[in-house]
Amino acid sequence: CWCGCRVFIMSSIGAGYDLSATTFSPDGRVYQVEYATKAVENSGTCVGIRCNGGVVLAVEKLLLSKMLCEGSNRRVHTVDRHVGMALAGLVADARKVLDFGRQTAAVWRRDFDDDIPPTILANRVGALFHVYTLYGHLRPFGAAVLLASIGKDGPELHMVEPNGHSFRYNACAIGKGKQLAKTELEKLKFRELSVRDALFEAARIIYTVHDDTKDKEFELGLSWICEETGNEHMLVPKDLRDEIDRRAKAAVEEAMDE
Repeated sequence: CWCGCRVFIMSSIGAGYDLSATTFSPDGRVYQVEYATKAVENSGTCVGIRCNGGVVLAVEKLLLSKMLCEGSNRRVHTVDRHVGMALAGLVADARKVLDFGRQTAAVWRRDFDDDIPPTILANRVGALFHVYTLYGHLRPFGAAVLLASIGKDGPELHMVEPNGHSFRYNACAIGKGKQLAKTELEKLKFRELSVRDALFEAARIIYTVHDDTKDKEFELGLSWICEETGNEHMLVPKDLRDEIDRRAKAAVEEAMDE
C-alpha cells in the first residue's frame, strides 16, 4: 500500500484459505477437508458389499517395499466382535479412528451389556471426523473407513468420509480406484449374491481397478461377517483367500483377453 506496509491478498485458489480447517473460501469451500479427501483418493482401493446374509470387505494394500512381511500393516481390522473396519488414506490417522471405534464399542458394552448398534457406532465415528474439522489447532483426518457389521436389523455397511459424513450402503468403494469400482458394483445384484460370491466379486473388482503399469504390487485383504463366521467379523482364512485370489486374477485376465 502507499504507506509501505505489506498487504496480503488471499485468492480463492487455496492460497491463504487453506491455512486452517476453520477458514472458508469465498465460494464456501474448506480446503483442508478437500486435501484430506485427496489423501484418501491417493491410497489403495477398499470395497464393501452387503450381500445376502452378510457383508464382505476387500482392500488393495499397496506394498511400499518388497521386504515387508506378509500381513504387516493390515488395512482390515476388527472393531468389535460384530463390526469390522477397512481403512483408506493415511494409515496412522486411520489407526486413531480404529482405536476410537474400539473404545466406543467397549464403553457401550460396559454401560448397556450389549453390542453397540452399527448405525450409532458409524455416527459417532463420523462425529469424531467432524470435530477435527472445527478447530484451528487440529487438522482433518486424512483417512476414510468402511464399517461392516451385523446388527438387530441384519447386515449393514457404512462409509465415513473425512468431512464426517456417514452413510449406509448396499455397496461402496473408497480409494484411488473408487470410480471404476463403483461402476463395477452397480452391475451386481446384491440380494442374490451369497457371501462367498460377494468375496469373489469384491476381489475381482480390486484386481480390475489395479493398474499394473502405474501402481505398486499389492496384497489382497479380505474379511467377512456372516452366519458362516457366527455373525462375527473375521479375516477370510488363508486357503479360501488364496483360492478367491486365484479365481479373481483368472477372471480379470480372461476379460482382458476378450
